[in-house]
Amino acid sequence: MRDPLSVLTEAFTSFVLGKVETTRLPVRTSTGQAQAVYLPTAAPGLGDSGVIIGREVYSGKGYVYDPFQLYGQQLPAPHWLVLGESGNGKSALEKTYVLRQLRFRDRQVVVLDAQGEDGVGEWNLIAQELGITPIRLDPMVANDSGIRLNPLDPAITTTGQLALLRTIIEVAMGHGLDERAGFALKVAHAHVNEHISERQPILTDIVERLRHPEAESAEAMNVDIDDVRAWGLDVALVLDRLVDGDLRGMFDGPTTVGIDLDAPLIVFDLSHIDRNSIAMPILMAIVGVWLEHTWIRPDRKKRIFLVEEAWHIINSPFVAQLFQRLLKFGRRLGLSFVAVVHHLSDVVDGAAAKEAAAILKMASTRTVYAQKADEARNTGRVLGLPRWAVEIIPTLTPGIAVWDVNGNVQVVKHLITEKERPLVYTDRAMTESSGPADPELEWETEQRALMMERHMNDSSQSTVA
Repeated sequence: MRDPLSVLTEAFTSFVLGKVETTRLPVRTSTGQAQAVYLPTAAPGLGDSGVIIGREVYSGKGYVYDPFQLYGQQLPAPHWLVLGESGNGKSALEKTYVLRQLRFRDRQVVVLDAQGEDGVGEWNLIAQELGITPIRLDPMVANDSGIRLNPLDPAITTTGQLALLRTIIEVAMGHGLDERAGFALKVAHAHVNEHISERQPILTDIVERLRHPEAESAEAMNVDIDDVRAWGLDVALVLDRLVDGDLRGMFDGPTTVGIDLDAPLIVFDLSHIDRNSIAMPILMAIVGVWLEHTWIRPDRKKRIFLVEEAWHIINSPFVAQLFQRLLKFGRRLGLSFVAVVHHLSDVVDGAAAKEAAAILKMASTRTVYAQKADEARNTGRVLGLPRWAVEIIPTLTPGIAVWDVNGNVQVVKHLITEKERPLVYTDRAMTESSGPADPELEWETEQRALMMERHMNDSSQSTVA
């Protein structure tokens, strides 16, 4: 209840002066002064378990990312798409990410290195630092000294071998095999596997059997032997490129002894292959299936498969289908696929638009570096990025990117330590420098990385499968 004296005073004042409304005069100020009224806020991060990438631009917080730690609760799939124009830091991000992941004891990485200078791939320096010899596939190397991967390696299942042979042929021909050609290939492959046991079967054996099919294979289908030979002629001509043509010396013999599939880092150096030729998607197909059957194993290791120039995969329907299966299969065994592409239009407008959409859908993490305005709008539309993120993509400076981790969108500055810098900025990578070093930020990044390593060494057994 109000004080009677206050009521009486208010009534007398109103009678003498009339009712008076109290008003507050407006205050003019600047946005810099007005922001002090609001408490500082920042979007939630991704946790503190994993590898540090850098610093969130707006909040200043450290940005930590690890698909294996996030998988399940925050991340439906561990696969990652990296986009952006050349010269903005994609190369530096890939290399430091791999180096920092390898600090964990249960990590293993395979890199398809499609770029290089001075006769070696971009990853050659990192491989040397780690004591790794890259697997350099080069059709120009003399046949007796080159490294070979055998599509008919006994480590690959019979079904996998036949699927790989079909993929090689379909990629080279640009269309699927018809039933007759597929039958000729199947009977030739079955005959080779059945009758060659003292050594590894090789592609020459398949080509020879296609040219000279067995009579019983024709009799089984009640067709003429000359028909079976005609059906397999185009298939034989395609495989002959790998045996005695421009791709010879890489897949026309037993798998080279000594390839260490247990090394922490495996680098396939494809830098000597013409990136615009049909050879590149054929190589991608062979390496993909070979890895699927020889590398990915249920041994509780977390594996990262990083592919540069990934449009060679996504732009070919047959290779894209192969890798789509690999992604689905690998997710159950702890595989994170990292695809690096310059422009999204390279894949979504290509011949494999349907397959590309499926692969993009599996990539729950998307990192976008600077792009032109038109490309940024197209990227935002396809990936479903918020408007504010699309608007800033053309304004991003080297080393800064928009990160979308299953809807958690942040702007992140990638930080590189002094120890990493000589390995990251090779001659070519200097064009992707993110600017002069910031000693304070780099010291902080290194300290965080060291702390994270000690933390994970103590708790590596509890890593999320």
